[in-house]
Amino acid sequence: MNTGKLYGLGVGPGDPELITMKAVRLLKQADIVAVPDKGSGDKTALQIVRPYVEGKELLYCPTPMIRDKSRLDQCHDEIADTICNLLDAGKTVCFITLGDPTIYSTYIYVHKRVAARGYDAELIPGVPSFCAVAAKLGQSLCEGSQRLLIVPASCDLSDSMDIEANKVFMKAGSGILHLQHQLRLSNQLENSSMVENCGMENERIWPHFADVKENGSYFSVVVAKKEG
Repeated sequence: MNTGKLYGLGVGPGDPELITMKAVRLLKQADIVAVPDKGSGDKTALQIVRPYVEGKELLYCPTPMIRDKSRLDQCHDEIADTICNLLDAGKTVCFITLGDPTIYSTYIYVHKRVAARGYDAELIPGVPSFCAVAAKLGQSLCEGSQRLLIVPASCDLSDSMDIEANKVFMKAGSGILHLQHQLRLSNQLENSSMVENCGMENERIWPHFADVKENGSYFSVVVAKKEG
Protein backbone atom coordinates (compact mmCIF):
# COMPACT_ATOMS: atom_id res chain seq x y z
CA MET A 1 0.00 0.00 0.00
CA ASN A 2 1.27 3.48 -0.86
CA THR A 3 1.87 5.68 2.15
CA GLY A 4 0.15 9.03 2.45
CA LYS A 5 1.69 12.47 2.69
CA LEU A 6 1.96 15.06 5.45
CA TYR A 7 1.63 18.78 4.76
CA GLY A 8 2.52 21.44 7.32
CA LEU A 9 0.23 24.32 6.33
CA GLY A 10 0.89 27.90 7.38
CA VAL A 11 -2.55 29.55 7.58
CA GLY A 12 -1.44 33.13 8.23
CA PRO A 13 -1.78 35.37 11.27
CA GLY A 14 -5.56 35.45 11.73
CA ASP A 15 -7.33 37.02 8.77
CA PRO A 16 -9.03 34.17 6.85
CA GLU A 17 -8.44 36.09 3.59
CA LEU A 18 -4.67 35.80 4.07
CA ILE A 19 -4.61 32.02 3.72
CA THR A 20 -2.96 31.01 0.43
CA MET A 21 -4.77 29.41 -2.48
CA LYS A 22 -2.41 26.44 -2.23
CA ALA A 23 -3.29 25.89 1.42
CA VAL A 24 -7.02 26.01 0.58
CA ARG A 25 -6.57 23.47 -2.21
CA LEU A 26 -4.63 21.07 0.01
CA LEU A 27 -7.15 21.39 2.84
CA LYS A 28 -9.97 20.49 0.48
CA GLN A 29 -8.02 17.45 -0.76
CA ALA A 30 -6.91 16.25 2.68
CA ASP A 31 -8.29 13.13 4.31
CA ILE A 32 -7.50 14.41 7.81
CA VAL A 33 -6.77 17.88 9.21
CA ALA A 34 -4.50 17.94 12.27
CA VAL A 35 -5.24 20.78 14.68
CA PRO A 36 -2.87 22.06 17.40
CA ASP A 37 -4.61 21.89 20.78
CA LYS A 38 -3.21 23.92 23.68
CA GLY A 39 -5.81 22.38 25.97
CA SER A 40 -7.73 25.61 26.63
CA GLY A 41 -8.97 28.67 24.80
CA ASP A 42 -9.84 29.08 21.14
CA LYS A 43 -8.19 27.01 18.44
CA THR A 44 -7.25 30.00 16.31
CA ALA A 45 -5.78 28.10 13.38
CA LEU A 46 -8.95 26.01 13.10
CA GLN A 47 -11.13 29.12 13.12
CA ILE A 48 -9.18 30.50 10.17
CA VAL A 49 -9.65 27.41 8.00
CA ARG A 50 -13.08 26.29 9.19
CA PRO A 51 -14.88 27.17 5.92
CA TYR A 52 -12.56 24.77 4.07
CA VAL A 53 -12.68 21.79 6.43
CA GLU A 54 -16.40 21.23 6.88
CA GLY A 55 -17.03 17.50 7.05
CA LYS A 56 -13.33 16.67 7.36
CA GLU A 57 -11.99 14.34 10.02
CA LEU A 58 -10.12 16.45 12.58
CA LEU A 59 -7.17 15.19 14.61
CA TYR A 60 -6.59 17.24 17.76
CA CYS A 61 -2.89 17.26 18.70
CA PRO A 62 -1.93 18.22 22.28
CA THR A 63 0.55 21.12 22.13
CA PRO A 64 0.65 22.48 25.70
CA MET A 65 2.19 25.90 26.34
CA ILE A 66 4.88 24.70 28.72
CA ARG A 67 8.67 24.93 28.97
CA ASP A 68 9.27 21.37 30.15
CA LYS A 69 11.35 20.01 27.26
CA SER A 70 10.94 16.36 28.20
CA ARG A 71 7.16 16.71 28.30
CA LEU A 72 7.14 18.61 25.00
CA ASP A 73 9.35 15.95 23.39
CA GLN A 74 6.89 13.30 24.57
CA CYS A 75 3.96 15.21 23.06
CA HIS A 76 5.77 15.65 19.75
CA ASP A 77 6.73 11.97 19.67
CA GLU A 78 3.14 10.90 20.33
CA ILE A 79 1.78 13.22 17.62
CA ALA A 80 4.36 11.92 15.16
CA ASP A 81 3.43 8.32 16.02
CA THR A 82 -0.25 9.01 15.36
CA ILE A 83 0.42 10.80 12.07
CA CYS A 84 2.79 8.08 10.84
CA ASN A 85 0.10 5.47 11.48
CA LEU A 86 -2.28 7.52 9.35
CA LEU A 87 0.32 7.88 6.59
CA ASP A 88 0.85 4.09 6.67
CA ALA A 89 -2.86 3.78 6.00
CA GLY A 90 -2.46 5.93 2.89
CA LYS A 91 -4.04 9.06 4.35
CA THR A 92 -3.19 12.63 3.36
CA VAL A 93 -2.78 14.74 6.50
CA CYS A 94 -2.70 18.54 6.67
CA PHE A 95 -1.36 19.94 9.94
CA ILE A 96 -2.44 23.58 10.27
CA THR A 97 -0.28 26.11 12.06
CA LEU A 98 -0.54 29.87 12.54
CA GLY A 99 1.62 32.15 10.44
CA ASP A 100 4.38 30.26 8.67
CA PRO A 101 5.50 26.76 9.69
CA THR A 102 9.19 27.73 9.61
CA ILE A 103 8.94 30.62 12.12
CA TYR A 104 8.65 29.64 15.81
CA SER A 105 6.09 26.98 14.91
CA THR A 106 5.13 24.10 17.17
CA TYR A 107 4.50 22.02 14.07
CA ILE A 108 8.12 21.99 12.89
CA TYR A 109 9.11 19.59 15.70
CA VAL A 110 6.52 17.10 14.46
CA HIS A 111 7.56 17.64 10.85
CA LYS A 112 11.19 16.80 11.58
CA ARG A 113 10.22 13.63 13.41
CA VAL A 114 7.96 12.39 10.61
CA ALA A 115 10.46 13.28 7.86
CA ALA A 116 13.29 11.58 9.77
CA ARG A 117 11.33 8.31 9.66
CA GLY A 118 11.34 8.47 5.86
CA TYR A 119 7.80 9.69 5.25
CA ASP A 120 6.85 12.26 2.62
CA ALA A 121 6.38 15.58 4.40
CA GLU A 122 6.17 19.04 2.86
CA LEU A 123 6.10 22.56 4.32
CA ILE A 124 3.59 25.02 2.83
CA PRO A 125 4.48 28.64 3.62
CA GLY A 126 2.01 31.10 5.08
CA VAL A 127 1.93 34.85 5.71
CA PRO A 128 4.08 35.56 8.81
CA SER A 129 2.45 37.60 11.56
CA PHE A 130 5.11 40.31 11.48
CA CYS A 131 4.55 40.91 7.75
CA ALA A 132 0.83 41.35 8.37
CA VAL A 133 1.62 43.64 11.32
CA ALA A 134 3.89 45.86 9.21
CA ALA A 135 1.15 46.12 6.59
CA LYS A 136 -1.38 47.15 9.25
CA LEU A 137 1.03 49.82 10.46
CA GLY A 138 1.61 51.02 6.90
CA GLN A 139 5.37 50.75 7.16
CA SER A 140 8.21 48.65 5.83
CA LEU A 141 10.19 46.25 7.95
CA CYS A 142 13.49 47.01 6.25
CA GLU A 143 14.71 49.10 3.33
CA GLY A 144 17.95 49.31 1.38
CA SER A 145 20.76 47.85 3.45
CA GLN A 146 18.81 47.78 6.72
CA ARG A 147 18.85 44.51 8.62
CA LEU A 148 15.91 42.86 10.35
CA LEU A 149 16.17 40.99 13.64
CA ILE A 150 13.33 38.74 14.78
CA VAL A 151 13.24 38.04 18.51
CA PRO A 152 10.86 36.00 20.72
CA ALA A 153 9.99 38.56 23.39
CA SER A 154 9.82 35.90 26.11
CA CYS A 155 13.59 35.36 25.88
CA ASP A 156 16.45 37.37 27.34
CA LEU A 157 16.47 40.66 25.42
CA SER A 158 19.72 42.10 26.70
CA ASP A 159 21.85 40.81 23.82
CA SER A 160 19.39 42.05 21.17
CA MET A 161 19.01 45.72 21.97
CA ASP A 162 22.44 46.88 20.83
CA ILE A 163 22.31 45.13 17.45
CA GLU A 164 22.12 47.62 14.58
CA ALA A 165 18.88 46.46 12.99
CA ASN A 166 15.16 47.02 12.84
CA LYS A 167 13.59 44.59 15.26
CA VAL A 168 10.46 42.48 15.49
CA PHE A 169 9.50 41.17 18.93
CA MET A 170 7.04 38.28 18.64
CA LYS A 171 4.73 36.87 21.33
CA ALA A 172 5.23 39.99 23.41
CA GLY A 173 1.94 39.90 25.34
CA SER A 174 2.96 39.03 28.89
CA GLY A 175 6.24 40.94 28.67
CA ILE A 176 5.05 44.21 27.14
CA LEU A 177 5.98 46.44 30.06
CA HIS A 178 9.42 44.86 30.37
CA LEU A 179 9.97 45.24 26.64
CA GLN A 180 8.97 48.90 26.84
CA HIS A 181 11.56 49.40 29.57
CA GLN A 182 14.30 47.75 27.52
CA LEU A 183 13.47 49.81 24.44
CA ARG A 184 13.40 52.99 26.48
CA LEU A 185 16.86 52.27 27.92
CA SER A 186 18.23 51.70 24.42
CA ASN A 187 16.52 54.80 22.95
CA GLN A 188 14.35 52.74 20.60
CA LEU A 189 10.93 53.21 22.19
CA GLU A 190 10.04 56.36 20.24
CA ASN A 191 10.07 54.53 16.90
CA SER A 192 8.27 51.41 18.14
CA SER A 193 4.73 50.27 17.31
CA MET A 194 2.55 47.29 18.23
CA VAL A 195 -0.36 45.31 16.81
CA GLU A 196 -2.29 42.91 19.03
CA ASN A 197 -4.30 40.04 17.51
CA CYS A 198 -3.50 41.09 13.95
CA GLY A 199 -6.29 40.20 11.53
CA MET A 200 -8.62 38.93 14.24
CA GLU A 201 -11.90 40.40 15.47
CA ASN A 202 -10.27 41.82 18.59
CA GLU A 203 -7.35 43.42 16.75
CA ARG A 204 -5.82 46.55 18.28
CA ILE A 205 -3.24 48.81 16.66
CA TRP A 206 -0.81 50.97 18.63
CA PRO A 207 1.19 53.30 16.32
CA HIS A 208 3.13 54.40 19.42
CA PHE A 209 4.17 51.46 21.57
CA ALA A 210 4.86 53.84 24.46
CA ASP A 211 1.08 54.40 24.75
CA VAL A 212 0.45 50.78 25.76
CA LYS A 213 -0.12 50.70 29.52
CA GLU A 214 -0.60 47.01 30.30
CA ASN A 215 0.41 43.56 29.15
CA GLY A 216 -1.62 42.14 26.28
CA SER A 217 -2.44 38.91 24.52
CA TYR A 218 -0.03 36.22 23.36
CA PHE A 219 -0.56 37.45 19.79
CA SER A 220 1.15 40.81 20.27
CA VAL A 221 3.91 41.86 17.87
CA VAL A 222 6.12 44.90 18.37
CA VAL A 223 8.10 46.53 15.56
CA ALA A 224 11.03 48.73 16.67
CA LYS A 225 12.64 50.76 13.91
CA LYS A 226 16.26 51.79 14.39
CA GLU A 227 15.57 55.05 12.58
CA GLY A 228 12.32 56.93 12.16
